[in-house]
Amino acid sequence: MTVHAAIQTKTVEYKQSDTTLEGFVAYDDAIKGARPGVLVVHQWMGLTDYEKHRAEMLAQLGYVAFCADIYGKVVRPQNPAEAGTLAGKYKNDRRLLRARVNAGLDALRQQPLADPKRLAAIGYCFGGTTVLELARSGADIAGVVSFHGGLDAPDPADGKNVKCKVLALAGADDPFQKPEDLAAFEKEMRDAKVDWQIEFYGGAVHAFTQPMAGNDNSKGAAYNEKADKRSWEAMKQFFAEIFK
Repeated sequence: MTVHAAIQTKTVEYKQSDTTLEGFVAYDDAIKGARPGVLVVHQWMGLTDYEKHRAEMLAQLGYVAFCADIYGKVVRPQNPAEAGTLAGKYKNDRRLLRARVNAGLDALRQQPLADPKRLAAIGYCFGGTTVLELARSGADIAGVVSFHGGLDAPDPADGKNVKCKVLALAGADDPFQKPEDLAAFEKEMRDAKVDWQIEFYGGAVHAFTQPMAGNDNSKGAAYNEKADKRSWEAMKQFFAEIFK
């Protein structure tokens, strides 16, 4: 995809407590005035060109997109083993995870062109889990979209803190999506009377939006072009609703 000449991008340094983080912002400078802002949260390998490309795609749709950095400015896993350890650290410390993602949200709010009253967050895999934690933290945003994120409910009572709408996009054949976790997530959403939706994509496994996952479904994580396009369209429809 050719990036429109008017799409501007830059890295942005910000902090959570004493930790320096390095995010990435993208916006279309041909659009005048404030516009909705979208926080983008990375998968387990940290902030990569993949998320930056998604931010540019969001900028082309007319949003200010800000890629959060959960791990830290110089922390970039070099292989799946390191990524698993890092992601596990934050999944096991949801308070820290929420602090990091809220720091990213604050950085998005501070972008001059972002309308602070029209904000949302999307995330991929680990990032999908993270944006659900952002919602559970009580963040004052319009909605979150989880792309093949972990759907579980580590503390079901936290559902009552969710103020925004929730859209979960999942692979119907994702082997990492345990039925008991999915049931717990659905119960959490129902009990808290959250405005929530789940869409499943047949034939799709984990990481279905990520070309770098390859195309071998037997590995449990693989790219699925159809599910990738359908989930992006679902996100666009969701945004049209929450930002109107």
